[in-house]
Amino acid sequence: MRSILALDLGTTTGWALYHRGKIISGSKCFKPRSHEGAGMRYLRFRREFLNTFRSVNEVYFEQVRRHEGTDAAHVFGGLMATLMGFCEEYTIPYKGIGVAAIKMHATGKGNANKAAMIKAMQDKGFKPADDNEADALSLLDYVRSL
Repeated sequence: MRSILALDLGTTTGWALYHRGKIISGSKCFKPRSHEGAGMRYLRFRREFLNTFRSVNEVYFEQVRRHEGTDAAHVFGGLMATLMGFCEEYTIPYKGIGVAAIKMHATGKGNANKAAMIKAMQDKGFKPADDNEADALSLLDYVRSL
């Protein structure tokens, strides 16, 4: 049975899971806590989050090519490296999908803003709490349409 995890990687990571014909989704914050080293966000991402998805068959993530700032680029790269290592360890196929393709699929515009992405997922019957969850749901919808 197909089990797909879709991720919008970032300090607040959006996620959507298709498993046994159902979709669940949410977002989780990986901001460093006080008195933590900067690398702890990546350990928590793996320990508290990824480890719960060891049984998925496929993982897709939003492949961001341009970031607003250096810190966002570093966080994305660290989370992506952690994700790829996890998938390699558990032999789970993974693939990055370009942001414009996901936005085009969801809204008909490759440069849609956050509000448009949230509305697109609301129009499909979902109730995303934020743009991160909406992006993950949009990615999952895109992948399932292939």
